[in-house]
Amino acid sequence: MGPVPLGMLLFILTMYGACAGTMKEEDDDTERLPSKCEVCKLLSLELQEELSRTGRSREVLELGQVLDTGKRKRHIPYSVSETRLEEALENLCERILDYSVHAERKGSLRYAKGQSQTMATLKGLVQKGVKVDLGIPLELWDEPSVEVTFLKKQCETMLEEFEDVVGDWYFHHQEQPLQRFLCEAHVLPAAETACLQETWTGNEKIADGQEKTAGEEEQDQEEEEEMTDSPGHPKHDPEDL
Repeated sequence: MGPVPLGMLLFILTMYGACAGTMKEEDDDTERLPSKCEVCKLLSLELQEELSRTGRSREVLELGQVLDTGKRKRHIPYSVSETRLEEALENLCERILDYSVHAERKGSLRYAKGQSQTMATLKGLVQKGVKVDLGIPLELWDEPSVEVTFLKKQCETMLEEFEDVVGDWYFHHQEQPLQRFLCEAHVLPAAETACLQETWTGNEKIADGQEKTAGEEEQDQEEEEEMTDSPGHPKHDPEDL
């Protein structure tokens, strides 16, 4: 087999750094850790999705006790109850660990649920016999990364600090999106809200800091297939490339 195609070489080296889950230089670490905007964005998204899931319940809760004075129990629809909010907040930040770092995407879009294209590619290389060394055992590849673990911790801190704001939104301001009420109005200064405007359309992929065109992605895929399907191709360690 000839030399490894340059596009594939750069791809593997870039993704190696993103997936290893180990800390590099201090300055690089600071740049890679989730921003406050990204933390608030995902916290809001998770809470609003959980509330949407339970919002149609017709359950009615009975609160209080029947006293000698003759007072009766109060009946409150579950959909507007404090119980519903408490249940939605329970393990909210724990669910952040379901996210993965999709290093091929830009900005806050790098955090999404499901396996990233990067990890799928690396696992595909392993299945085809290519030696890929990320510095951690293969069985730990799917464990939460440093970034996601940090994201979860910051979610817990933010939720504790702004729990009253979340409660105020739930009981009095649900006509507004939680992201706007919490993140824009209470958590973030106006100059730090850019990530809230980022939405996934399927085209926000990057290569060496630039967006990939459809043609470039197709070319990269062809190069990968050429490298892995060639008879007798040698095994490569990213550090050796």
